[in-house]
Amino acid sequence: MGGYTAVVTGGSRGIGAAVARLFGKEGAHVVVCGRDEAALEGVAADVREAGGAAVAHRADVRDEFDVERLLAEAARETGSLDLVVANAGVYHGHPGDTTLAAESYAVFDDHLRTNARGVYATIREAVPHLAADARVLVPSGGVARDPRPGFGSYAVSKAAAEAVARGFAVELEQVVSVIDPGQVTTDLTDGGPGREPDAVAPMFRWAALEAPADDLDGAVVDLGAWKRATR
Repeated sequence: MGGYTAVVTGGSRGIGAAVARLFGKEGAHVVVCGRDEAALEGVAADVREAGGAAVAHRADVRDEFDVERLLAEAARETGSLDLVVANAGVYHGHPGDTTLAAESYAVFDDHLRTNARGVYATIREAVPHLAADARVLVPSGGVARDPRPGFGSYAVSKAAAEAVARGFAVELEQVVSVIDPGQVTTDLTDGGPGREPDAVAPMFRWAALEAPADDLDGAVVDLGAWKRATR
């Protein structure tokens, strides 16, 4: 994968960090961004130790100017971007225990600003730098499509993020897809039950490099689809 450039937002922990490390093992140039600079540097060091190249950029996806600089600098380093994983997200509360009626307006606004507008900013600012065959992957979850009590505006924000992905999918020549890896144990889920991030990172590699473009573009690809395609 020498010469392959992947940008991962929310790359300091969880799924983002696992995806970055996996691409690093395969020799890719990985650009990770997030708000925790020390954690980002640790992930970048892991990527380099695994044989890849890595750059850590502190950036907040809620700030479009941060995102613009991130994507422009990532492309300047390698010429173009082959993969963008718009992974940055927040969850204010406890899964299954946050109701819309009880949430503050500030929480609602930050969920939308980070999880939906942040995806929009990431894809929008990546567009001028995408390679012709680039792919953009937007992680999501079942609550975006199948409402469950107690997930509040987090679920609303993920539904909005999926709508953003579908909109770009019909407008761009590049592939834009929603990836649903099922329940994953991360900080967003308070470490609740689920698959480890390292266990689902190969799903993102498959979507980035192996899955047929027509099966991905504008679609939600879930764990079952990945397992059927790779068994």
